[in-house]
Amino acid sequence: MDNGDRRDEHWERQVLERLALETLAEQRRRRRWGIFFKLLGFAYLGFIIYLAGDWGTPAEKLADGHGYTALVSIEGVIDAGGDASAERVIASLQGAFADKAVRGVVLRVNSPGGSPVQAGMINDEIARLRVRRPELQVAAVVEDMCASGGYYVAVAADRIYVDKASLVGSIGVLMDSFGFVGTMEKLGVERRLLSAGASKGFLDPFSPQRADHLTHARTLLSDIHAQFIAVVRKGRGDRLKEVPELFSGLVWTGERSIELGLADDYGTVESVARDVFQAAEVRDFTRKRNFAERFAERLGANVAESMVAMLNRVSLR
Repeated sequence: MDNGDRRDEHWERQVLERLALETLAEQRRRRRWGIFFKLLGFAYLGFIIYLAGDWGTPAEKLADGHGYTALVSIEGVIDAGGDASAERVIASLQGAFADKAVRGVVLRVNSPGGSPVQAGMINDEIARLRVRRPELQVAAVVEDMCASGGYYVAVAADRIYVDKASLVGSIGVLMDSFGFVGTMEKLGVERRLLSAGASKGFLDPFSPQRADHLTHARTLLSDIHAQFIAVVRKGRGDRLKEVPELFSGLVWTGERSIELGLADDYGTVESVARDVFQAAEVRDFTRKRNFAERFAERLGANVAESMVAMLNRVSLR
């Protein structure tokens, strides 16, 4: 082999060695970046889990040797899909009653009402929990409003505290709708409703109102109103002043509600915790939608909007 062949062979070996070294270096870089992104992913997942969790405050930090007051807030309309649903409020109450360091439970109510079924479920659960821990008092504290379904819940408490300007009461039931029959006639639109069952189209807003349907609707409202009144009388007892307009659906100021026996005294969450329960520390047991739930809800809304926008762009050509 002459010198030229040796030089060519040496050069090829150097190139192959260099390529092999660069390949190994590239593989190491990829592994390092892969590990980095995996760690970053785990850190992000851990952050999401942390935000999604309801970690609360450790009881030993809150309890000063005398226990603390549990707070359960009922904010907004009481319905199955909101923060004031029976599911969330009941879970909050169960958590408060299960905690042995709790010395009293405050229901902070700011609600115009809502579903009588959801309110009734909460009222029933408070009664059940009070049987399990009869020594644990429950106080309802009204801030701005405690009306209709909100008051349905509040009467399950031992005592109701208000501000003098709070709005309290609205012990009544309503069912509202619209009638579009005249509008449809003006537009020349004909309603075609097919149903099996003589009253399946009960209170259909696009059909003329029937007298028998109206009578039945009033019976339904009367029955639910009677249930509401019975719950109020059971909860308030002989504290009620049975004036004619008490169950008419009217609302009163906090000052007037005390005179009527609908409430007991003035007070706030802090004053009840401090002066009534003798446990000034307040721990919030209210179950609210966490980050993950809010994120999922927002994501669902964005996806729905995107799908609608996409469908709007689709056309047959």
